[in-house]
Order: sequence, then structure tokens, then C-alpha cells
Amino acid sequence: MSRPGVYPQAVTAAIVSMGVLQSCGAAELLDLEPQGPIALSERSLIVTSFGLMLIVLVPVFLMTAWFAWWYRASNARATYAPDWIPPAKLEALIWFAPTVIVAALAILTWTYTHRLDPYKPLQTRGAPLQVQVVAMDWKWLFIYPRQGIATVNELVIPVGRPVSFEVTSDTVMNAFFIPQLGGQIFAMAGMRTELHLLAEKSGTYLGENTQYTGRGFPYQHFEVRAEPPQAFSTWVDKVKQSPQHLDPPRFAELERPSVRDPVMRFASVAPNLFARVIGKFTGQDKMQAP
Repeated sequence: MSRPGVYPQAVTAAIVSMGVLQSCGAAELLDLEPQGPIALSERSLIVTSFGLMLIVLVPVFLMTAWFAWWYRASNARATYAPDWIPPAKLEALIWFAPTVIVAALAILTWTYTHRLDPYKPLQTRGAPLQVQVVAMDWKWLFIYPRQGIATVNELVIPVGRPVSFEVTSDTVMNAFFIPQLGGQIFAMAGMRTELHLLAEKSGTYLGENTQYTGRGFPYQHFEVRAEPPQAFSTWVDKVKQSPQHLDPPRFAELERPSVRDPVMRFASVAPNLFARVIGKFTGQDKMQAP
């Protein structure tokens, strides 16, 4: 993909499927409990790819066990034929199945990579909710530009409404990931990446960073709450009553590395804060107070 920071959803699904086989943690297994259309498509890809690979793996394992048993040293009936050459038809059959499976996997990967392009807006009715995400040491800042509010380590979204994420980093590279809603996207200093997700059911989900970033990495996760639209509006009104305001001096305090930060809510946000975070690393803004 030519866009910066894109981690194709199909590749993410393939890596997660390998992680499952290697007894990965409970967080990764949440991919198999989708609560949105993107995660549901990813699970479908995982299951389909796994099934296709089993077509080859199961016979191989069974034949390996059978060959080891049949050609054991104590079996006098086993014929030793080191110069045996399989018939052409048998050899063609041996290669045919893997070739078809590899072709099928290639088609699946190509199709799902483009279908689940994280930059591709979801085709649903209604305008998406815009959320700007800033990865920090070791916390997450969420800015709601249209609502004029911001939170730290708390992401609340309305059920049934697509969410358009803009993601960047105020530090080293991070990876923004909500397993039950969709694939991850990299957060990189001086760059803006995009991710489009949707929650179909109310609930509380895990959000995390999957890119190692130092001593606070194990605790750099956040709570994602999907609430009915009316409850979301009530939450926005509640945040607007917070006594805290995210101006440049307060943002400078947030930039200091810290671990296990509590949820913070800000009733207002400095203008163009997200763009100014990006500009810090491109020489376009020094994050001075307006």
C-alpha cells in the first residue's frame, strides 16, 4: 500500500491467526469475538484461510504418522525403494492441491486487503463521528473536534454510527488497536493515518497499543465504550462540564512520560491541536500558545 502507516487488515488477520496457533494471549483472541462489520469480515478471513490450510496440513500430518509407523525398522513388509519415482499423474495430483490453495489464499488476501482498506470510509448512512487520536508516553489522547472536547485513556463512541479516526503520535511509533472492532493502524510522529470502524452493539471493549514502546507499554491500554446515541450525547454534555481545559500548557504536562494514568476529561481543546502535534515534527509548528 502506498499510504503511510497502513497495516492491511488482511495481513493483520493472517498474523492474528498465526498468533492463535501459538497460544497467544486473551487480547488477541478478542479478534474472534467481533462486535462490528470490520472485525466480522476479519474473522471470516481468518476462519476461511485456516480451513484452506487444513486441507493440506491434515493429510500431511496423517501421512507423516503413517509413514513413520509403516517404515519402522521392525516392519519387514515395508519395501525399501530409494530410486522409486512417482507416476506423472500422482506427482501432478500432489502439486495440484497446494497450487489451488495458494491461489485461493492469494485471491482472498487481495480481495480483503482492498475491501478492508483502513482508509476506506464505511458505506453507511449518516455522517461519521470524527475522533483524532494522539499516542503519547504511555497514554492515549482522544480529541473530538466537532464536539470540542478531549479525553485521556477513555474512548466513547455511539452504537451504529461509523467512526473516522485520524491517528498520529507525539512520541515513538505506536499501534492503535481495538480488536473487537477492527484491525490496527500505526501511529507515527509527524504523520497522519486513518482508520474507519463501527460498533454494532453496546458494550465495553479493549483498546491497546500493540507496538512495544518502553517501560509503560504493558499498561498503555484504554477503555472503549459503545453507547446508544442518546447516551453518547449525554456523555458529551458531561465532559463539557469538566473543570479541565486542554490548552498548550496543559498539553505540555501530558507530554511528560507517565504510567497508569487515570481517565481525564477536558471541556475544551486548543484550536488545531492535532495538526499542531503533527507540525511539531515537520517544523511547521512549535506548539506555542496561541
